[in-house]
Amino acid sequence: MKQAFIYAIFLICWFSLSSWGFYAHMQINQLAVYTLTPELGRFFKRNIRYITEHAVDPDKRRYADTLEAPRHYLDVEVYESNIDSIPLKWDDALQKYGRSKLQSSGTLPWQIQISYYKLVNAFKARDSIKILLYAAYLGHYLGDAHVPLHTTENHNGQLTNQAGIHAFWESRLPELFAKDFNFVVGRASYIEQPFMAAWKIVKHTHGLVDSTLLLEKALRTEFPAFKRYSYSKRKGQVLKQYSESYSRAYSLKLNHMVEKQMRSSIKAIGDFWYSAWIDAGQPKMENLIKVADSELEQQREERLNNKYEGGKIIGREN
Repeated sequence: MKQAFIYAIFLICWFSLSSWGFYAHMQINQLAVYTLTPELGRFFKRNIRYITEHAVDPDKRRYADTLEAPRHYLDVEVYESNIDSIPLKWDDALQKYGRSKLQSSGTLPWQIQISYYKLVNAFKARDSIKILLYAAYLGHYLGDAHVPLHTTENHNGQLTNQAGIHAFWESRLPELFAKDFNFVVGRASYIEQPFMAAWKIVKHTHGLVDSTLLLEKALRTEFPAFKRYSYSKRKGQVLKQYSESYSRAYSLKLNHMVEKQMRSSIKAIGDFWYSAWIDAGQPKMENLIKVADSELEQQREERLNNKYEGGKIIGREN
């Protein structure tokens, strides 16, 4: 009980010191643990703090790795007018668009595939550190795949005079209302074709882009500017943010889209983790080995945190 209380305080402090977008990623990864079957679930529950904290590592990597940013999005309209025209296989896409366009316009579904097979191999090796690391990363990319603004060139409303809508949708709404969301999603199930499942997720999410943008634009006509925003103090700075009343109105117009997408993220992550374990041959999850050197892992984490805390994002913001 005491340990749980200390951990809860830790999370509150972490949220207050981190970017607002971290909240949803951490909660989604944490809740996905509870979808797992008993044998797999026991291992993840013992390490739930790691899975939760490291859910945001891929975002931190954007401050340190020049190749990281495009792994988080897919600018569908830059590739094709219809998402179904984008080649599914990496080699076909590479031949059609070239590496430069792929790196600038996003590689999210292919990154999910890469992360999935890294997790499968980590399970096969029974390497506890890599299992947790790749599971956390895979969870992050799957979470991104459920955010409509991660699937469009108009990723922050910059093309429709709606700058700031990205953080509004994926950060402000969860922060305000997630406590009232229903996150009971059932047990994880096996995915026959994870790569096709990743594309199915991205395609569904992209279908929500128009609603995400048009409904917010329509809502602006109902709220004068002084009612759309409020101010709060964080890290010694006064921040301008969308007001709670405007946020609630947007959430209702979206028909609880954010809640539905968070629920879908939780279930998908559990399904992918469980499927990776099955595809690895269902290795025993007791007495795992630690192939990675713990000191080197700690140094890697420290370097990542230093880059994040003292630097700026490499590549585009969203």
